Amino acid sequence: MTGARLILGKDVSESIYSELRVRIQALKNNGTTPGLAVVLVGDDPASQVYVRMKGKMCEELGMRSLTITLPPSATQEELLAKIGELNRDPGIHGFLVQLPLPGHMDEEEVINAIDPRKDVDCFHPSNVGRMLIGNPDFLPATPAGVQQMLIRSGIDTSGRHVVVVGRSNIVGKPMAAMMLQKGKGADSTVTVVHSRTKDLPSATRQADILIVAIGKPKFITADMVKDGAVVIDVGTNRVDDPSSPKGSRLVGDVDFDAVREKASAISPVPGGVGPMTICMLMANTVAAAEMAAEVIR
Repeated sequence: MTGARLILGKDVSESIYSELRVRIQALKNNGTTPGLAVVLVGDDPASQVYVRMKGKMCEELGMRSLTITLPPSATQEELLAKIGELNRDPGIHGFLVQLPLPGHMDEEEVINAIDPRKDVDCFHPSNVGRMLIGNPDFLPATPAGVQQMLIRSGIDTSGRHVVVVGRSNIVGKPMAAMMLQKGKGADSTVTVVHSRTKDLPSATRQADILIVAIGKPKFITADMVKDGAVVIDVGTNRVDDPSSPKGSRLVGDVDFDAVREKASAISPVPGGVGPMTICMLMANTVAAAEMAAEVIR
């Protein structure tokens, strides 16, 4: 085998952005400009980078973008008041509170305060429940991005054994729930494995499609992957690299070079799932604007 073909999030996201531009223009023709707000509490550098990227993409697509920054000392009440304002703002169709929050804040209370119709991160229990029963308004951005990568790369998921490595509320659990549903990009038999799974490698070797989101650099090695499997690496880990100008580099949860020799298709890090997360956030915001415009009309 000469190595697996690459599934690149940049290519997939570009095709989705082309479709979104048509939908955004249709909304504008009817007097609605989709609006996305991001609330950032504190000065976490990684969060600041993500927020800037979201704002830049809104600008490129011709959407309204609003960033609200609160100091690390902001109280829970101040944050909840800001969420209430955004819930009532008709020009903001979707918004999110950038996580993690400072330690003195109650993350669950914050998520529950967001209007589910504007919850474009799909963290509100109402939206999580709708996803689980197969009737979603929105899908969580990263798992939705993975699903679109599979669909648009022509990978058949129906009846295939999908093994999800990781059980977080952001990726692992929703990913498993989405792949179980009936329909395109799903209809799979799903196994979830995690840090407490006994003999995890024997489970990953059964995967036709292996989706890895466990947060450990190069955790999945070649001997843990079946020949010809499709491997999607959701992990983003910064590791020391003296040869790099920055002294570090990004790697995934998969030992890419070794696993590529066994897989039929694989997503790299960086350049794989990464671009899809913001792409699907934009798609959710456009969907929220379309829902709101229907209500108004």
